[in-house]
Amino acid sequence: MIDRRTLDHLPTDPGVYLFRDDDGEVLYIGKAKSLRSRVRSYFRSERGQGIRVRELVRRASQVDTIVVGTEPEALILEANLIKEHRPRFNIQLRDDKRYPYIKVTVQEPFPRVLVTRRLRNDGARYFGPFTSVGPMRQALEVVKRLYTVRSCRYQLPRESPSRPCLDYHIGRCRAPCVGLQSEEEYREMIREILRILEGRTDDLQKEIEGRMEEAAAELRFEAAARHRDVLQGLETIAREQRMETVKGGNRDVLGVARDGVYAAGVVLRIRKGALLGRESHRLTGVGEESEAELVETFATRYYLGSGWEGFAQLPEEVLLPAGFPDQEVLAEVLSERAGRKVHLRVPQRGAKSRLLELAASNARHLLEERVTALEMAVDRADTVLYELQDRLEMKVVPRLVVCFDVSHIQGTDVVASAVVFENGEPRKGLYRHMRIRGEWKNDDYRSMAEAVERYLKRRLAEEEPLPELVILDGGRGQLSTVEPILDRLGVPEIALVALAKKQEELFRPGRSDPIRLSRRDPALKLVQRIRNEAHRFAIAYNRKLRGRRVVGSELSGVPGIGPSRQRSLLTRFGSIRGIQAATEEGLSEVPGVSRVLARRVLAYLEEQGQAESTSPEGED
Repeated sequence: MIDRRTLDHLPTDPGVYLFRDDDGEVLYIGKAKSLRSRVRSYFRSERGQGIRVRELVRRASQVDTIVVGTEPEALILEANLIKEHRPRFNIQLRDDKRYPYIKVTVQEPFPRVLVTRRLRNDGARYFGPFTSVGPMRQALEVVKRLYTVRSCRYQLPRESPSRPCLDYHIGRCRAPCVGLQSEEEYREMIREILRILEGRTDDLQKEIEGRMEEAAAELRFEAAARHRDVLQGLETIAREQRMETVKGGNRDVLGVARDGVYAAGVVLRIRKGALLGRESHRLTGVGEESEAELVETFATRYYLGSGWEGFAQLPEEVLLPAGFPDQEVLAEVLSERAGRKVHLRVPQRGAKSRLLELAASNARHLLEERVTALEMAVDRADTVLYELQDRLEMKVVPRLVVCFDVSHIQGTDVVASAVVFENGEPRKGLYRHMRIRGEWKNDDYRSMAEAVERYLKRRLAEEEPLPELVILDGGRGQLSTVEPILDRLGVPEIALVALAKKQEELFRPGRSDPIRLSRRDPALKLVQRIRNEAHRFAIAYNRKLRGRRVVGSELSGVPGIGPSRQRSLLTRFGSIRGIQAATEEGLSEVPGVSRVLARRVLAYLEEQGQAESTSPEGED
């Protein structure tokens, strides 16, 4: 219990107060116009106080105060401190993560369209945020599948590769990086993409429909089909948008719902009359707060305390389901940060009131289903590949990946595998294995270098697309041995990474420290999957060679039993042990093996004193 004399000497200025327990842990953080009056109100008669307040007072042993100059400053400080300390007696917003935006880098000569979770004042155009992956993927599906926007990170035209990447070969890019598409033509495509992301699809649909009819009339059926697909994508986006005929058209609409100690908050983001996104949060620690207090907490935490950085994206108006004492203070803070007037209003009737009903309905639905933020979604190949590009700081999306592994038994039967993944999925028809020609024996580094060099030389000779990423099963040694080969072959644009098994660390050229990713990171899981497949394929080939060698050495001494009959016997009986246990009659049933040969085989194995043998699949 806090001493009464301490309460009497608290400042009367506006500020923030922090209740702490005996261990110094922060229990509750609040703001006040007068710190002394507000804090003393907790220690008046328990009559009328809720259970949560009574428990807070019982546990609190000290109170700290921070005096500020104005009420807006107190509001901002309170939000920041709650975010930092997360006191157990404050209402908390869960899932208050940064949500993804679609970013169009219009400040670049050849703009890119990508996903980001951070807003920057860099001249780019941002669309979002998206709290459901569905609408975001839908927009990107139209942009990335139907428009040939580049996905690489080259600073065009200042830097560029020597040849187009796989995106060009599969029709996802027209290779402006090597001059196959002009800047003017590329810019026109970006203007159409911006119109789509802004929701202005009506005029564009008519324009593309005209292009489709023109292409069909000129018998350019491939172009007509491409325009038809664009139209279908535009129609899908238009259907998903909810249009509201509300004057002004740019606003955030807040809705809250509660059920006992559970509560949910929703923000509907309406821009130019279109509902472009919905953000949802779970509120925990809810007690006896009134609706006004719940709305105040949600609005304040959402705009000031949850890492929300989109102040440049703030609308002119925020609609609230209930007013609260610091409503004007919050409006003042948001206006200052946005650089223009932002109004917080509580409409009572009309179209704006119906928007509030829509937000409340969304909040109730989320609360009933206990779904309050991003829903679990299965990672699609494109998403993981973009994440892998980001983790490895690659210039291009690694759509074509080749992984190498070396397998041998104490320097014998040294083989290598090269497995191919395209768009995150295995292409088993493109898998390759090879015997290592050099007498390297236990030198895995030189064996790996030989395998990579032979593979890439063949791809270059056959003018096949080169991989964007080469993965090596190993560590720094393999990396340092293979890196000079890429320069010697003239393909330094191929990204190179080595995955070390022990700590699952990723090594990249030019980095002294390894890249360590969370074991649950989808990008790491993809690399591990590819590495494991290369390991499996290499071991399978090594076993095959050892099986042939073992069988050949044990039956090659039998006169009249050549390689073909050896394989027939092994196929029929499974192993040398099976052959040894068979009868003369059983052996003679194998095509090409007479009774004389069967008798000769059994006699030979008995003379050799063969006690047991190993099947081709019996060793690792």
